[in-house]
Amino acid sequence: MTGRPAALAFEGISVRIGAREILRDVSLEVRPGEVLTLAGPNGAGKTTLFRVASRVLRPDAGRVLARGRPLAAFSRRELAREVGVVPQDATIAFPFTAGEVVLMGRTPHLGLLGFEAPSDVALARDAMARVGIEELADRSVLELSGGERQLVLVARALAQDPQVLLLDEPTAHLDLRHRVAVLEQVRAFVGRGRSALIVSHDLGLAARTCERVALLQRGELCACGEPRAVLTPAALLEVFGVEADVVSGPDGGVAILPRVTALPD
Repeated sequence: MTGRPAALAFEGISVRIGAREILRDVSLEVRPGEVLTLAGPNGAGKTTLFRVASRVLRPDAGRVLARGRPLAAFSRRELAREVGVVPQDATIAFPFTAGEVVLMGRTPHLGLLGFEAPSDVALARDAMARVGIEELADRSVLELSGGERQLVLVARALAQDPQVLLLDEPTAHLDLRHRVAVLEQVRAFVGRGRSALIVSHDLGLAARTCERVALLQRGELCACGEPRAVLTPAALLEVFGVEADVVSGPDGGVAILPRVTALPD
């Protein structure tokens, strides 16, 4: 390692909602230049940790640091330059065009008057092209499908040019081509020395994209490491209750093959 501080560090995060403890003493680091996948069954606490990382939710205990600085110390504008967020199923209530929504990603970088420069427009257009939606630029987001809106949000986060991307199920509504395109852009993003935290249920695709996988179970971190070390048949059975074979794909990456019980004739 380079000795650089973690791009994002969770220190002893605990969250309680009512009588229910959602997260319990979770400590985890997203390293510079890596994609970290956060996985686990429904109700494990993944989205809650995501909301803590984006400062939507305040933990009952612990803190989050971005490059060594407490997240709570960032102004909203500073935070938007540091962390870009792609939420799951975000609602956009007004009939902005897709191009206008992507251009909003440049807001943290604008001057005092708040006017976009030609360079901001060029960055927004480039972000749309990179995820394959440049033809949607003039269409209202209210007319788009769920998958198209998701791609608009990914493009907005790319145009924002933060240090860390937080993505909550970014490929959930996408066809295979766009799923691959989004993950390729995440890889290109971290290739420039940035970092990404992805919440994903698609373990097979995530395992071929990330450097490390962190498994949450019942609000606790139960494993974190390279995909091949963490996503073992025993771990998949214990955490997800699924029997699966874990094999090497043609490119040497991890492939996960769930065993499906045959239906009776």
